[in-house]
Amino acid sequence: MTVETSTEGTSEINRERIAELTERELAKLADRTPRSKQRYERGVKVMPGGVPSSFQENDPWPVYLERGQGARVWDVDGHEYVDFHNGFGVMAIGHANPTVGAAVKARVDLGTHFAAPTDGSIVVAEELVDRFGLPQWRFTNSGTESTMDAVHLARGVTGRDVLLKIEGSYHGHHDAVMVSVYPPLEALGERDDPRSVPYGEGYPLALTELTRAVPFNDAGALESVLAKLDGEVAGLIMEPAMMNINIIPPVEGYLERVRELCTAHGVQLIFDEVKTGATIARGGATRRFGVEPDMITLAKAVCGGYPGGAIGMTDEVAAAVADGRVHQYGTFNGNPLVMAAAEATLIEVLTDDAYAQLESANEWLRGACDSIIERYGLPCYTEGLGAKGCVVFAREPLREFRDYLTKVDAELSTLAWLYHMNHGVFMTPGVEEEWTISIAHSEDDLRVFADALEAFARDVTAG
Repeated sequence: MTVETSTEGTSEINRERIAELTERELAKLADRTPRSKQRYERGVKVMPGGVPSSFQENDPWPVYLERGQGARVWDVDGHEYVDFHNGFGVMAIGHANPTVGAAVKARVDLGTHFAAPTDGSIVVAEELVDRFGLPQWRFTNSGTESTMDAVHLARGVTGRDVLLKIEGSYHGHHDAVMVSVYPPLEALGERDDPRSVPYGEGYPLALTELTRAVPFNDAGALESVLAKLDGEVAGLIMEPAMMNINIIPPVEGYLERVRELCTAHGVQLIFDEVKTGATIARGGATRRFGVEPDMITLAKAVCGGYPGGAIGMTDEVAAAVADGRVHQYGTFNGNPLVMAAAEATLIEVLTDDAYAQLESANEWLRGACDSIIERYGLPCYTEGLGAKGCVVFAREPLREFRDYLTKVDAELSTLAWLYHMNHGVFMTPGVEEEWTISIAHSEDDLRVFADALEAFARDVTAG
C-alpha cells in the first residue's frame, strides 16, 4: 500500500503516532487473518502474489473471501464485514441479489454459450440506448476490452494514430492506455507539454509515444496540446470524473469545453464510464453532467457481477464497424448468461428509485464522515457521486493528478484503511479510501463505516 504522496500540511498530527498506530493495526490485521495467510502461502506457489490479479495484492497478505450476501462479506477466517469495496464497484446491486440470480439460473437451463446473438443482447442494447443516448452498442467482456475497442474505433474512424488521455487515469491494461497512469511528479513534464510515461515494463516505446497525457480539469492545457498536434489526434479517452485517485469531479464548464475542443479538432471523445456508468446515475456521468461523447465504454456494475462490458457509439462510429473498416470481435461478446444478468440488473434492479436510494445513502454517509472530520479537526474532506464516495486525506479539494501526488497524505490514508478493515469494514486495497454503496446497505451498515472512521480519528488525534 506504499504510495509516494505528500505528508505536507498535517504536521499537527504526530507522525510518530501515525507510524505506531500503523504498526499496531497492521499486526492486528495479520493476527485476525491466519487462514488468509495460509491461503496466501499456498496461492503464491502457483500465482504471482498469490492472487488472480495484481490489483488484489495487499500487505501483509490479501484477505481471502468466502461468501457474500447483501451488504456483507465473510472471509476465510469467519470474520463478517460490511462491504464497501463491492468488487471494485461492481456490486451496486448487493451480493447474491435474488433478482439477478433468478435470471441467471433460468438462463443456465436454456444454454450458457452459443457465440451467436440472442434476444438478451438486443434488450440490453436497447436499454443502454435509452439510458445513455448513444444510438449504437456492441458488447465486450471487460472494461479493458471496452476501452481497447474504443481506441481502435477512434483510430479507424479518423485515420489518425495519436491518442490523448488524462494524467493519473487508468483505462485498462492494453498498450495504448498503460501510459502516465501513476508517474512520479518529476517525470510528468510541463502542463502543456507533458511526457508519456509507460506504466511498468512490457510496453514498446514506439507505442507509448503514440499516447499523450494531459492534466484533468485544465481545458487550456488540452487546447495547447491539440494545437500542437492538430490533425494527428484520433481520440481523447477520459473519465468524466476521475475515479481512481479518490474522486475528482469536473469543474464547472470543463467537460463542455473538452467537447468543443474535440469537435473543433475532429477528435473522437471517449468517456470511460466503466466505474461511473451504472453507479452514479441511470445514464452515468454522461447524463449527470449533460455532455455527450462520441463513445462510451462500460463494464463493472452494468452486468451485475458477471464479466461483461459494452461500447456505445454514434452512428458515424458504428458505420466503421458495420462496413468492416474496424473489426470488433470476441467469442464471449454478448454471452447469454452475462446478458441475462445485465438485463435484470439494468431493468429490474437499478431503477430510478434505486439510484435515489443510493444517492441518499451516500449523502448520509458523507454527512456522518464530515461531522467526524470537523469534530476531530482531521486534515481531510469527503467527495462523492451517486453510490461512490471517499474520504480524501488532503486539506483542500483535488483538481487533478498532480494535486493528488503533492497534497494527499498516504500515511493517514493507509492507517484509515487499516482501521476500517479491523473494525469490520471491507475496503478496496490501497490508499484511495473510495467506497461503493449498494442497494442492500442499511443505515446501520453505513454507521459501521462512520464508527470505524471515528475510532481512527479518536486514536490518531489523542495526545
